[in-house]
Amino acid sequence: MTSKILLLSFYYPPDLSAGSFRAGALVKALREELGLNVEIEIITTQPNRYHSFTANAVSVERSENLTIRRIQIPAHRSGIRDQTWAFACFAINTLKLTHGKRYDLVFSTSSRLMTASLGALVSKLSRCGLYLDIRDIFVDTVRDLLPSRWGRLAASIFSPLERWTINTAVRVNLISPGFLPYFATRYPGRSFAFYTNGVDELFIKSPPAPLASLPTSSQTRLKIVYAGNIGAGQGLHRIIPELAQRLGDTAEFHLIGAGSALSTLMRTLEDAGISNVRISTPMKRDQLLRVYQEADVLFLHLNNQKAFRRVLPSKLFEYAATNKPIWGGLSGYANRFAKKRIKNVALFSPCDADGAITVLKGLKLQNTPRLDFVTEFSRTTIKKQMAKDIIKVSKRKKASPFKV
Repeated sequence: MTSKILLLSFYYPPDLSAGSFRAGALVKALREELGLNVEIEIITTQPNRYHSFTANAVSVERSENLTIRRIQIPAHRSGIRDQTWAFACFAINTLKLTHGKRYDLVFSTSSRLMTASLGALVSKLSRCGLYLDIRDIFVDTVRDLLPSRWGRLAASIFSPLERWTINTAVRVNLISPGFLPYFATRYPGRSFAFYTNGVDELFIKSPPAPLASLPTSSQTRLKIVYAGNIGAGQGLHRIIPELAQRLGDTAEFHLIGAGSALSTLMRTLEDAGISNVRISTPMKRDQLLRVYQEADVLFLHLNNQKAFRRVLPSKLFEYAATNKPIWGGLSGYANRFAKKRIKNVALFSPCDADGAITVLKGLKLQNTPRLDFVTEFSRTTIKKQMAKDIIKVSKRKKASPFKV
């Protein structure tokens, strides 16, 4: 019997985001596991993750047992007002597209709670099960990112919504085991799945490039690369200017990405007259891979806030697969995970420039094979396991007749 699955994801290939890559890999795994016994409908947006990156994608894409519907949302940057309006457009159109339809399961992957809550509403209207993939703790994050008074107010508003959303789901996956203390406290007695991010085939199959030798003169600088979002959560504006200034004669930074804190970072660099930092717009992953291969060190950083002590950045998996040295400002679960699992990684406390420079001196500038890590955290393997879990839930929660 054919299972009908609706997948909601604000981002989906060819968009550039961790959520996009994750959703794409899951759909591939579901189709491989179920073959002709599944009908998947994906509702997502036209590529919009970065204002500076555009990619062409058809509004409705059909292939065997798969339909992708991409909603055109208003152009936006990273402001709260812009993002609220963009999501409202996505939500309204999703409800229109799903009205009166029957599904066996709604799968919703969400980093900011709202797509998860939208999935909960659609599953209620369709009278079917809901499988949630939680990529961030929005209530925790909003409390830290907004000014104290407004953060508490926002958390008090979204906390009941989170509770309703989680309680609606028949299965909840937490992308980071670091989320468990929060969810176990708020939802005692509930079990959770832990299908993390992983290493994509693109990075597994790419051969490691030769690594440059330690710089011996001011003409040979250490090439340090960061790729990803440049927002408040990453806090690059609080660490890169000082590092670049202090390492001016020995290192050059190449930052690839965009985000809400980019203008602040650029202004700080300009005001300080820093010239050894180059910033590029987001690029496709095959291009990014070439930049990684030319780098000496890969850099990673999360801001010094409580909410980020629980997360497990997808970039860690990507970096680890390159065999390059990793230099990162991480705390909490991500710090413990990297220390235990990844070889040749130098970690410091977020926003601590002194600590960063100290640990950089101990980093080995050499390729470090991480085959065990890459094998264990292959995204293909993880997604196959997750697909099997989704199929089990789908079979238990067949849709009942839709009633208006």
